[in-house]
Amino acid sequence: MRILLALLLAGCAHAPNGDFAQLLAAPHRTPSNVARDPHRHPVEVLEFLAIRPDSVVVEILPGSAGYYMELLAPYLKDQGRYIAASRDARAAPQYLADHQKLLARLQAQPALYGKVQVTQFNADLHDIAPPGSADFVLTFRNLHNWVERGEIEGALRVFHKALKPGGILGVVDHRGRTDLSQDAQMKSGYLREDYAIAVIERAGFRLGGRSEANANPKDTKDHPAGVWSLPPTYRLKDQDREKYRAIGESDRFTLKFVKR
Repeated sequence: MRILLALLLAGCAHAPNGDFAQLLAAPHRTPSNVARDPHRHPVEVLEFLAIRPDSVVVEILPGSAGYYMELLAPYLKDQGRYIAASRDARAAPQYLADHQKLLARLQAQPALYGKVQVTQFNADLHDIAPPGSADFVLTFRNLHNWVERGEIEGALRVFHKALKPGGILGVVDHRGRTDLSQDAQMKSGYLREDYAIAVIERAGFRLGGRSEANANPKDTKDHPAGVWSLPPTYRLKDQDREKYRAIGESDRFTLKFVKR
């Protein structure tokens, strides 16, 4: 019995994908992304979402930095599938340039990213995955942009279409103030959590859970350049930089929705 237990434990320790905590220390991760770990709590977020090694996961606009792509693509490459829903030809030049950097990165590291699928995303203009095929659709710090541009309903239609029945939409975004309307803080980059929940539930989803992994009570949400005053952007450059460094990244809500 002891021998059998030892063999089982050894097998778990050498699982082909490892777990997310092990991937945090993997040598392929870029230093700029590693520096974000204390602010973004990726292990807590991905475990809250309950992503499995055999999941089909679509990440919306991972960008060439690929913070979550660095973790998810290796984790899913043997049994699951990672889909990067990236820019289309209508994107602004700077975003198209970043899209090309993403493609070059995938091509340069085939052992990590050779199985990554790239699709187009732009509101509801494209399918991000075959209908009803995805276990998860994930979006990190994008929702506020789509709300401001009037694209949120279209984006949510595409997410709903891509997900399997009971599939999960995972959302992380800058949590806005409850003493201000959404319109009053739109230009600051913050999004009221109650507003986000209402919009997403109207699109055919049910709130399935909340995590405070990315909560930051130091964030007063009244910065001159909005959320971009904070790291990693530091839009004010050297003005009060130490003050914003001490605050850290924004206060964020982390939500899990189930496709109805």
